Amino acid sequence: MRFIKDNFLAIFLSILLIFLFCHASFISKQLVSLLFQDRVSSIPMTDSYTKKGEYAYVKPTSSFTPYSKGDIKRIFYTIVDAGWKDFTFYCPHEYTNCISDMKEFSQDQDLLTHINNYVHPYHSFSNIKTTLSETGEVKIEVSYLYSPEQITLIEQKLDQIIKNEIDSTASLYDQIKAFHDYIIDHTKYDVKRNDEGTSSYLSYLAYGPLIDGYATCNGYTDVMALYLNRLGLKNYKIATTQSEDTKEGHVWNAVFLDDEWLHLDLTWDDPVSKDGKDYLQHKYFLVNNEELEEADHGEVEVLEHRFDPSIYLEFQKNQ
Repeated sequence: MRFIKDNFLAIFLSILLIFLFCHASFISKQLVSLLFQDRVSSIPMTDSYTKKGEYAYVKPTSSFTPYSKGDIKRIFYTIVDAGWKDFTFYCPHEYTNCISDMKEFSQDQDLLTHINNYVHPYHSFSNIKTTLSETGEVKIEVSYLYSPEQITLIEQKLDQIIKNEIDSTASLYDQIKAFHDYIIDHTKYDVKRNDEGTSSYLSYLAYGPLIDGYATCNGYTDVMALYLNRLGLKNYKIATTQSEDTKEGHVWNAVFLDDEWLHLDLTWDDPVSKDGKDYLQHKYFLVNNEELEEADHGEVEVLEHRFDPSIYLEFQKNQ
């Protein structure tokens, strides 16, 4: 009997080992899922550049366990808006498509660009790296555009301009106009970067128009966003991406002023002229949708302002 019992135990243990070996991956995934479910990294501190803005398209969240694509979008926005360099969260086992949705989301560069437009310029990212694990772990690493040294110089220059060029007792409209005119009068469009993709100027940052005196649409838009933030006005950047209609994308400012969302485009108010002279215009200064469309239908039709109203939803009411 002892021999039979020993054989039975040996056979049972052999079968158990074979089962565990064959199903090791599945069992480990289930154990990790149970251990990591609803777990996130400790929440880092935010800084003074965190907007925590609530817009129709995206809002910040305090919950970092996603159950839908909308939750994923809110988590990404919150991470970037807060300026966190790295963050880890976990997909719950109930959200069976979480990893595939995360992969799709992280590879959608147009979508990430639009989300980037809702944060403070100093929290704009140059790259987001997403590392996905089959266990449901999601690691986000963010590289930001602006260095601390650049921010210091930009803030000093802004202080100087506001002190010497802006009448703080004037209306908000006139203060924005004074800043708009100053930037255009002291900035040239960086044609070289636009045509060749490279330049000695940091024209794609607010540093360009403020320090170098050169800007692309990104630089114009960032510097105006910085000023609008200082005025305490709700604002974001609007982007159109490259498409069949537009050979290249474009970005400009949206600001909520006098109970209305308005467009503000310094790039197109500082045109590159054929005669080499500097021009200052106000065709795209604080205009609504109808006025923007009218300005675009000039001698040359402008296509770069054909934005997606399903993303920049504040302008739908003006359609």
